Amino acid sequence: MKKAGNTLVEPYVRELPYAEPADLAGRLTGRKSLALLDSSMRHPGLGRYSYLSCDPAASLIVRDGVITWQGEAQAGPALTVLDRILAENRTVHIGGLPPFQGGFMGYIGYEFGRSLEPRARLPGPSGPCPELMLHFYDVVAAFDHERKRAFIISNGLLGGNAESRADYFEGLLSVPSPPRSRCSGITGWASNFTREGFETAVKRTVDYILAGDIFQANISQRFSARMPENFDVFAFYLRLRELNPAPFSAFLEHDGLATASSSPERLIGFDGCVAEARPIKGTRRRDPDPARDAALQAELLSSRKDRAENVMIVDLLRNDLSRACDPGSVTVPVLCGLESYASIHHLTSVVKGRLSGGRSRGELLGACFPGGSITGAPKIRAMEIIAEIEGSPRGVYCGSIGFIGANGTMDMNIAIRSVMFAGGIASFQGGGGITAGSGPAAEYDETLAKVERIMEAFEPG
Repeated sequence: MKKAGNTLVEPYVRELPYAEPADLAGRLTGRKSLALLDSSMRHPGLGRYSYLSCDPAASLIVRDGVITWQGEAQAGPALTVLDRILAENRTVHIGGLPPFQGGFMGYIGYEFGRSLEPRARLPGPSGPCPELMLHFYDVVAAFDHERKRAFIISNGLLGGNAESRADYFEGLLSVPSPPRSRCSGITGWASNFTREGFETAVKRTVDYILAGDIFQANISQRFSARMPENFDVFAFYLRLRELNPAPFSAFLEHDGLATASSSPERLIGFDGCVAEARPIKGTRRRDPDPARDAALQAELLSSRKDRAENVMIVDLLRNDLSRACDPGSVTVPVLCGLESYASIHHLTSVVKGRLSGGRSRGELLGACFPGGSITGAPKIRAMEIIAEIEGSPRGVYCGSIGFIGANGTMDMNIAIRSVMFAGGIASFQGGGGITAGSGPAAEYDETLAKVERIMEAFEPG
């Protein structure tokens, strides 16, 4: 069914035998722009759905500030271009199916925030990764893990025939997976900070806080190493999702760039009416001894420092959402709730708001990106201090991975616990929120706790 003008298109839907989406994704490695949004930690609310596609109909890319759509340069802010594309390519939302029914999947890199905050004194974008890479998928495999059902959803937008595209994609999924090499491992990791250097960076950040520049800032260290020849990045992702399952996991691959993420954090979700952010602040390492693990949970819940850090970011996000939501609609239904993952416990809050009439998803993204939990407060000054202290671009790390649907839905994570593969180099970062009460040694140790499972996933064999 083709779109005429601004008429809504009703997607073509075909049910598939239910299968593990990561297993099917293995059959698509090597295809153009593979995208897997993978709820590897199942949860009735956060980890219910997964999505898979490849061979997109078109791509929206921002590289060094230049915006292209279908390979042609575009004028205007990137999120305005995004909104225009979505307005011209709309589908009916079909109830009873997973929320994403075709549209954009991909990432928005941390450095894209520079274009949203022109007042900020930030270095220009650099590094191997575009600031934004969103591919438009006119056909997608969607998985409902609670109901154990899977579907091909095809809309025929951008010139395709919906049923033919569904046939094509089902054919790709029916091909046996190529043999995967065991994860050969990477060793020899180097950080851009020594322990002493990172502790000095924490002290510098505390000095900025005591001087009144900021209330907190999220400072990270980057680990990098050269990849062995023929390193299988998807095999690594399978290992990572096994060791560190998370509700907002993802694997993206495009033109020699790949990202493997096992993020527990939502930047912004949108169901067509209500927006939801889930900021994480406050961390403790898991312990294999149940009694000690319970004590660590209790310690985290009772920590005045961690609670103050979380509440500070909740206030920032309430302000961010208020820029795009109806006055008085922004609420905090959960404040400092405990969430436990494979290697760590977190304090997570929930902030919700009703999108104002006439406001777009691009405007909502612009209001809350980058996420306050991985910048600090006030956001602009914190971003300037992060750039000064870290000294290198973050790339996908602390940006956002997810979907922006042609049916009006959206769900974007915060790309923490994420590895980038580019130019023969693997890299990942671990950080934490620095406040006036931060201890440099403890903050350094927290960064190691956050990347522990990533390091383990890279171990040979």
